[in-house]
Amino acid sequence: MRNSMKIAKWEIKRNLKNKSFVIGLFLTPLLILGFGFLGSLFDSDDEPEETTVFVNDQLEIYDMLAETVAQYDLEWEIHQTKLAEDAIQDELENGENTAYIFLNEESMENGVIPVYTTDEIDSSFSTSVQLLANPLQQVRIAQLNLTDEEIAIISSGVVFEETSAEDYHASGEQSTIEENPLEKLVPGLFAGVILFAIVITGMMIFQSASQEKKDKIAEIILSSVTPGELMNGKIIGYFVLGIIQVVVLLVFVIPFAVTKIDEPIIEYLLVPETLLLVLIAVLGYLLFAAIFVGIGATMADMSTSGNFQGLVMMLPFLSFALIGPVLGDPSGIIAKVASYIPFTSPGVLIMRLTVLEEWPWVEIAIAVAVLIVSILLFMKLAGKIFKVGILMYGKNATPGEIWKWIRS
Repeated sequence: MRNSMKIAKWEIKRNLKNKSFVIGLFLTPLLILGFGFLGSLFDSDDEPEETTVFVNDQLEIYDMLAETVAQYDLEWEIHQTKLAEDAIQDELENGENTAYIFLNEESMENGVIPVYTTDEIDSSFSTSVQLLANPLQQVRIAQLNLTDEEIAIISSGVVFEETSAEDYHASGEQSTIEENPLEKLVPGLFAGVILFAIVITGMMIFQSASQEKKDKIAEIILSSVTPGELMNGKIIGYFVLGIIQVVVLLVFVIPFAVTKIDEPIIEYLLVPETLLLVLIAVLGYLLFAAIFVGIGATMADMSTSGNFQGLVMMLPFLSFALIGPVLGDPSGIIAKVASYIPFTSPGVLIMRLTVLEEWPWVEIAIAVAVLIVSILLFMKLAGKIFKVGILMYGKNATPGEIWKWIRS
């Protein structure tokens, strides 16, 4: 283990001194922030203009409307007016950002309130004027001389509450979900970033093993350590490099997200669920790292990789092909089966647990157990492949040759 840690430290130092790696380390978060700021340039920062609203009130409810405007903090300057509907044409033609509202018995009976506006008026006015509908509806109800109980029933309105079969309990009780979606989304995104970053960094193992074969450095290294120690050292070293990339990314991105999103993101992140999601991401890295380091040792040169090696490089991205069915039905058969397949399990589990309201702990335990067993199996197989492949020069190993090494 001591030699493995030495190899890990050597890989870390070597890459941190590599200009390309350091530039990429800071360039990625800077590009993300750059796109974020670029998007904000197209957002309108102009404050909504104050709209002058005149109310012709024949029902003596102006004070109630003024209270509603103040309650919702509308950008209105509201006044009473005696102008009739047929006398406002000149005012509309010569005015700017102005509206006239007419309240009378006829309009209240019909439920249609005449509103006249100038040609150029703030775009938010048509939405904000609808806020007056509720107090006006209360006035209409009061005119019907109903009892207090009848008024309460009518005023309460009707609300549709949607409950899926999964949320319906055997006892007949229904569960209402009131959680903020970000509470689930933030831990899932955090784990997804970790998985993606360290897997991408893990792909560098592929290149590292191949490059050391090409430069014949492997022979020198193996004179001091065993192939197993070299392989384990590479896996540990590139895992640390991946974590470094994640830390740098989060140092830049989290403060930016906190300033842009008016939500307690840090609070949503510091929950027990995050630990499990991060564990799944780490297990995913160990699985793919074992495969990459083993297959990387079978290649004479990165530029001459065959179809087989190229397909192996695509394994971490299989989960992306299942985004639609998994997010569309996280409890469906496709999502469940993909949770038990080692190559898709990390990504699919993170996606499922991000959108599911109640976590299927039995399924999670089985999927994590499958991942751990798969890691141990692929570590052993990768060790056999690495031991022979790292010292083979001149050509890429064929699938048949790799199979012989595994069986030996």
